[in-house]
Amino acid sequence: MKYKDLISKMTLEEKASLMSGKDFWQTKDIKRLDVPTIFLADGPHGVRKQAAAADHLGLNESIKATAFPTSATMANTWNIKLIKSLGEALGSEAKNQKVNVLLGPGTNIKRNPLCGRNFEYFSEDPYLSGKMSVAHITGVQSNGIGSSVKHFAVNNQEERRLVIDTIVDERALREIYLTPFEMAVKDAKTKTVMSSYNRLRGIHANENMHLMQEVLRKDWGFEGVVVTDWGGNNDRIKGLIAGNELEMPGNGGETNREIVKAIKEGKLDEKVLDIAVDRLLDLIFTTNKSLENDESKINLNEHHKLAEEVASEAIVLLKNDNNVLPLNKKERVAVIGDFAHKPRYQGAGSSIVNPLRVDTTLEFINNYNFDFIGYEPGFKRYGKKSTSLLKKAVKLANNADVLLVYLGLDEITEAEGMDRTNMRLPENQIRLINTLTGLGKKIVVVLSCGSAIEIPFDSKVDAIVHGYLAGQAGAKAILNVIGGVVNPSGRLSETLPVKYEDVSSAPYFPGKEVSVEYRESIYVGYRYFEKAGIEVKYPFGYGLSYTDFQYSNIKVTDKGVSFKVKNIGNVKGKDVAQLYIGLKDSKIFRPTKELKGFEKFELDINETKEVFIPFDEYTFRYWNVETNKFEIEEGNYQVYINRSLTNNVLEAEIKISGTTNNIPYQNKNLGSYFKAEIKNISLEEFSQLNDGEIPSPKTNFYKKNRIVVDYNTTVAELRYSRGWTGRIFAWSMRFAPAFLRTFGKKELANTLIMGMYHQPMRGISRMTNGMISWGQLDGLLLMFNGHFFKGLNKYRKEGKIKRKRIKAEKLAAKMEAKHE
Repeated sequence: MKYKDLISKMTLEEKASLMSGKDFWQTKDIKRLDVPTIFLADGPHGVRKQAAAADHLGLNESIKATAFPTSATMANTWNIKLIKSLGEALGSEAKNQKVNVLLGPGTNIKRNPLCGRNFEYFSEDPYLSGKMSVAHITGVQSNGIGSSVKHFAVNNQEERRLVIDTIVDERALREIYLTPFEMAVKDAKTKTVMSSYNRLRGIHANENMHLMQEVLRKDWGFEGVVVTDWGGNNDRIKGLIAGNELEMPGNGGETNREIVKAIKEGKLDEKVLDIAVDRLLDLIFTTNKSLENDESKINLNEHHKLAEEVASEAIVLLKNDNNVLPLNKKERVAVIGDFAHKPRYQGAGSSIVNPLRVDTTLEFINNYNFDFIGYEPGFKRYGKKSTSLLKKAVKLANNADVLLVYLGLDEITEAEGMDRTNMRLPENQIRLINTLTGLGKKIVVVLSCGSAIEIPFDSKVDAIVHGYLAGQAGAKAILNVIGGVVNPSGRLSETLPVKYEDVSSAPYFPGKEVSVEYRESIYVGYRYFEKAGIEVKYPFGYGLSYTDFQYSNIKVTDKGVSFKVKNIGNVKGKDVAQLYIGLKDSKIFRPTKELKGFEKFELDINETKEVFIPFDEYTFRYWNVETNKFEIEEGNYQVYINRSLTNNVLEAEIKISGTTNNIPYQNKNLGSYFKAEIKNISLEEFSQLNDGEIPSPKTNFYKKNRIVVDYNTTVAELRYSRGWTGRIFAWSMRFAPAFLRTFGKKELANTLIMGMYHQPMRGISRMTNGMISWGQLDGLLLMFNGHFFKGLNKYRKEGKIKRKRIKAEKLAAKMEAKHE
């Protein structure tokens, strides 16, 4: 151990005290041994350091910082160097605010478009997600502070995220959901990993020995710190044994006492605690040394320019009929849509940033070479119908040649803590665009949303510009594309389906009461659509440019692929060459092809460049469930160079030797997976895929509509409690949001759902910093289970014990201060 001598000087209680926060964002310090605190703060696209009241849902304002484009937007750049620069800037701001660990990036896969937090995740593809994550982390950690890649693992929905049990086969787990984390650990050397709330095959993520020890520590060689998601600790001793060093936030020392007790009773080896302390000390001392030596000054104006550059490269031009874009000065342009006045530039929840400034469309539109004639909102932001707003928009539109129509998802529809209910835009926006398309005007739609949506009107409009959630400089970046200042080069990092029902996980999302079954296995996103022959609206990797490129002269070696590209258009531009690998005669089920490399480059008019995309350890591998490791199947692999998943420009073949003759699935009936017919996978076939019985996804009632309330029972489930106190509590939490919405308090209503409705009982203690002790929680559980007076007495008794202990701790602290 690196800090063996220092640890030997610590008391058992001091060592245990380091294992949880002293408050919401800081770790515990040990002043007598000169062990300082570290400060952890969100987030993935901007620093959210709260100076006053603290929370994990983005409710209270934080110190001002640059709001860069969200991760979903970053990934659309397909530009590793640019995202590394963003990470460097993000890390410098965190360092300037004395933040030791930045909680991000979110590296979970976009399994389903309705996940409310998709704006915070990179892609549906593990390779692209991993590369973006590596660039982000490398940039942040170049400042000497730490990143915390999250949420490890298979946290792909917000519905019941705190308790849901994820049932996924090992191959899908390894190939799809863990690969981005593997790249973050092995290629970026992330200093910390944040464990997720959910369970994996019945075991909480932070206690899961398979995840934390076999995969993270043994297979990947991770030597850093694992921190819980806020309030994500279940059993502290099991978590510590699994290798979960730091529990956040602070809980008044509740679990620290559990650690001390477990060691004294022989239930926990003190060596386990020492190793955890050693890892945490390394993070504490190395990051604090970096903060102490910080003499740099950040230039926030430069960071704003960088935010604009990232947004500019992320904007995806989905449609451009008859080259309606870029707009010229002869045309009268009307701007319609609430998002032009108040841009949707970031998500909602723990990643929300208090921006230095926010560019708006109306602020900059007069700087371009077209005639701006006016603006109308056209619709109410949160979905309410307004005939008067529609009429005013039509009146303005009648005087214009071109309509810039800004549509998107609002901050309530798409937010952490809640999944979306559908993949559609609000009905009032659809009504607006359907009305405007009947006027015979040129229409350019500008979209602002963090995940896939249905676009039923695409055939009726002339152009579609997708800005995703483009950060504080996004509005100007979008205008730069529309006005021709910037040639668009963004490419979709996710598929845009025709309709939600086409999505592979749609029949299984978000699961039942207890669990969610990933019956689609490896067929996520484009991997399913292509293999199953499902038509999509816009494919993965797609995006238009104002110029064109010609590809030629492909050469494949055992090192990688080289080819030539020429700009054959009339303007300078950037393109993304995408390397896909397929194996037509595979003996295992697999997608038609998979992304295994990419390169973004810029070419002047008539310029030619030779591009090389290397093979790496991820190129040909698959997870073999028989040998329990990554293997390579022998065969003649198809090597595709594409401009999108479906736009194949070059093709070649390479023969690759295999690593094993042990082919999986030989004695199993998995015909649906080989055919990619996965919409109606039977329980029997899913069980075969998982080598065992699948647990029931239903709530376990001990009698009709009654459950035994335990630490992992959610507030929502209290409606089934035996005790009337539990049912009343659940009823109040259920109807309070509806009551608040009636009076226009939509954001507060959603906050209640985010923070309380799916909160497990243990969260009452874990998230209140000791206000309610574990003993008091036991009293509440007795009441919820029908033992009202017994529970009330327990609650009062434990309250007295808590107050006496706090008094003694304060006295001890005073005595210690005097001795110092």
